[in-house]
Amino acid sequence: MVSILHIKNIGIIEDLVINFNEGFNVLTGETGAGKTLIIGALGIIAGGRFSKDIIRNGEKYSFVEASIFCPENPEAIDGNIIVSREIYANGRNSCKINGRLVTVNELKEFMSCYINIHEQQDNQNLLNPAKHIYYLDDFIGNSIIELKDNYTELYRKYNEINIELEKNYGDDKEKERRLDLLNYQLKEIKNAKLKIGEDTKLQEEHNIMKNSEKLQENLEKIDESLSNQAIDSVSNSIKCLERIINCGEIYEEKLAELKNIYYEIQEFARDISNMKEEVCFDEQERDNVERRIDEIFSLKRKYGNSIEEILEYKEKLEKEIFEIENVDEKNNKLKQEKEIIKEQMMGICDKMDGLRRKYGNKLSEKINQELKDLEMSNAILRVNVEKLEKFNINGLNKVDFMICTNRGEEEKELSKIASGGEMSRIMLAIKTVLADVDKVQTLVFDEIDTGISGKAAKAVGDKLKRISDNHQVMVVTHSASIAAKGNYNYFISKKVKADKTYTDIKQLTEKETIEEIARISSGDITDISLAHARELRKAS
Repeated sequence: MVSILHIKNIGIIEDLVINFNEGFNVLTGETGAGKTLIIGALGIIAGGRFSKDIIRNGEKYSFVEASIFCPENPEAIDGNIIVSREIYANGRNSCKINGRLVTVNELKEFMSCYINIHEQQDNQNLLNPAKHIYYLDDFIGNSIIELKDNYTELYRKYNEINIELEKNYGDDKEKERRLDLLNYQLKEIKNAKLKIGEDTKLQEEHNIMKNSEKLQENLEKIDESLSNQAIDSVSNSIKCLERIINCGEIYEEKLAELKNIYYEIQEFARDISNMKEEVCFDEQERDNVERRIDEIFSLKRKYGNSIEEILEYKEKLEKEIFEIENVDEKNNKLKQEKEIIKEQMMGICDKMDGLRRKYGNKLSEKINQELKDLEMSNAILRVNVEKLEKFNINGLNKVDFMICTNRGEEEKELSKIASGGEMSRIMLAIKTVLADVDKVQTLVFDEIDTGISGKAAKAVGDKLKRISDNHQVMVVTHSASIAAKGNYNYFISKKVKADKTYTDIKQLTEKETIEEIARISSGDITDISLAHARELRKAS
């Protein structure tokens, strides 16, 4: 059970320590004083979600710590385990069990064995048929847990095989469709007969073709200038130097240099003449180059940004085609394994179906008995178990809670008939039944009295009191009838100091408890309300 709860910097709670007790712990108090914040803190320490908005204004973090009395746990020190959770404004949070750092999921799993919190969300879960199967399985307990564990593992493998078959084109039509596409792409690339560097060379050729007229005109002028002017001029200069070669060694050297220049100009002139011839293209040749460039561009758009990438893609195509054409053997093995797993799953599902039908009837009987105690004697709830054709995470069953709240009326789905007050009592009936088979020691109820009053509220109080015989029960309530049943009553109030609001809590004495019951029942503490409170207290 939760023996001590320490809350720091949550909402209007600055620093609060609460000593809880065994049995029935009742929390009452002013509206907005922080009752729900205390339940929220229990939810946080139980591994629930949180929002950084809960951090007290002006503070950088929130902190919740609890001492759990569980002498049977080998980790317990003097019978207690200390759990804590620190939440920072940047979203980071730190969880510890006996000082050992753990993840939020580890904290949640650990605390699920010690505390169960009922909030309004639970009533919403009760309206969701998808959640009903979990209530039934919780009631069945150990006899279905092992079956579900085995089934879940098989279901995981079953889905993995289906995914693998889909990836391996286990569907013949899909396989043929994929092969057709891959072969079409491979044929298109092969027929193109691409060569690395071909696109660059073609682009250069095309650029020359586009500028062929300008190139030819200027190359013609260069050729004419070299042939008719430069070569003749250098040749004449050579002849002149030959006449004066005997006048000094320097002239002999210059003659040799000029002859080299002459030969280079001749070579350059021949190159220009050849280039001039090369820029002469006919329209057919130009069309061929442009078509080839367009073909390569189209392939790049489909299969890669370069010829190298296209050829790499071609290799991938060939590899995938080979795999698909040779995948039948692998798929056949997977299909055989799938059939074996399917048969095993069917066997487990049949056993789970039998258990759910058997215990569905027992759960219906027990809930209906609890409903009678909760002033719903005319209501009949039935746990309906159906067999499905398609596997899901829970097997082949669909579970629906059906109810008839008045004799003679048609049975309907729970979500279509129950009011808020009825939902609270139905949920309490389920919690009561599950508490009898559940090992969780602490049950927390936040405003379980919503939508009920009078005899129904008294019946709810009686039921909570009975649960507290074997469990620690914590209840936030506005009902005098429920408050009167408490073994320990706590009053939550708020006060203002230095323009800041603070939550305070006090465990009430018997005299203070009667005064609080009187306040709840009538709004004022009068002789009449006190007398009524004493009667309620005496009847508890």
